[in-house]
Amino acid sequence: MGVLREKERRPCGPGSRGAFFVAASFSQASRQGSVVFRIRSNFARRLTAILGACLLVATNAIGKPAEQAPSSSIAATHEVVDGAGRTIRIPVFPARIISLAPNLTETVYALGLQDRLVGDTDYCDYPPDAQKKQKVGGAINPSLEQIAALHPDLVLVTKDFNRLETVRALETLGIPSYAIDPHTVADILSSTEKLADVLGVPDAGKALESELRQRLSALQTKLAGIPPRRVLFIVWTEPLISIGKQTFIADALREAGAVSIVDSEQNWPQMNMEEVVRLQPDYLVFAAAHFAGGEHDFDVLATQPGWGILQAVQNRRYAVVSEAVNRPAPRIVSAIEELAHQLHPEAFQAAPPSQKDAPAPKPDTSDHADSSYPFAAPVTTPSSAVREFSCAR
Repeated sequence: MGVLREKERRPCGPGSRGAFFVAASFSQASRQGSVVFRIRSNFARRLTAILGACLLVATNAIGKPAEQAPSSSIAATHEVVDGAGRTIRIPVFPARIISLAPNLTETVYALGLQDRLVGDTDYCDYPPDAQKKQKVGGAINPSLEQIAALHPDLVLVTKDFNRLETVRALETLGIPSYAIDPHTVADILSSTEKLADVLGVPDAGKALESELRQRLSALQTKLAGIPPRRVLFIVWTEPLISIGKQTFIADALREAGAVSIVDSEQNWPQMNMEEVVRLQPDYLVFAAAHFAGGEHDFDVLATQPGWGILQAVQNRRYAVVSEAVNRPAPRIVSAIEELAHQLHPEAFQAAPPSQKDAPAPKPDTSDHADSSYPFAAPVTTPSSAVREFSCAR
């Protein structure tokens, strides 16, 4: 603007293209009289100055590229340390998120960020709305082409589930990834809060973490003083696969008032039936996705070699809990509460009414009443397709 004002104050000289054009246009008109010439001459000088200034501005605009205003699409970034111990640079506010694990998809929904989730895996089935999201393949072998096509700001992964090759390939494409690595129920809650910070909703993360901790604290109050049940958590029956003592599922069992009979450092140890018979668990615990048939499946299992020797089978002591127990996500707290109700129903019985208010007892019309049964009947669940355990997580 400084240049423009200066040119407006000083008429363009005879060497200017604008001055030459205007002077030539008015030269013939001057022959018609001095009055007309003076009027038109004054007008010509003004018009020449204006046109000369415009031409100068246009020339400068062509010769030098215009400065671009900061674009709002260029997101600010910051450095964070993820669950794998990596220092990574990610957007401050990731608007487009892809999840490469079912538990991470559940966590995104639990934080109320489902509108930012632009893609997930074939195994992301909860909540049901997650099945409508754009699929990028499996968790172990996702399609990098499909991921790139969705233009994510951030990809969420787990350290022990997703492959390192996938993370490195994303780095090559310039796509940042954030990993979590929970091994206990407390880790699941804290990683949920940290993920909320990473995704730009710290208040939602704090509120969710606080609510889950309060529920677990209330559960421990009810279970106080009750001896834990010795259980065998069955991941697979053929071959017999259980859980190691360092897994988050083993910790979930402890929160539910149980302890696994398996003392193994391996995460998913294969068990010997003779060892199980020797240890004699109080209960057998199944995830619903791997025990879809309920009582029927249990009856079939009882006919298999070795199983009928177990007292838990003879007394039909088993629990079927939601598949949420298999996923290190906020919903695992509901699975813990559900399992605790099955293993320790006495802890959740309402206080008996006063004698004067107590209704008259009803006669027992059942065929049998065995006080050794902790609950009347095993929990059954709707049938569902059986998935590979690791992919269900």
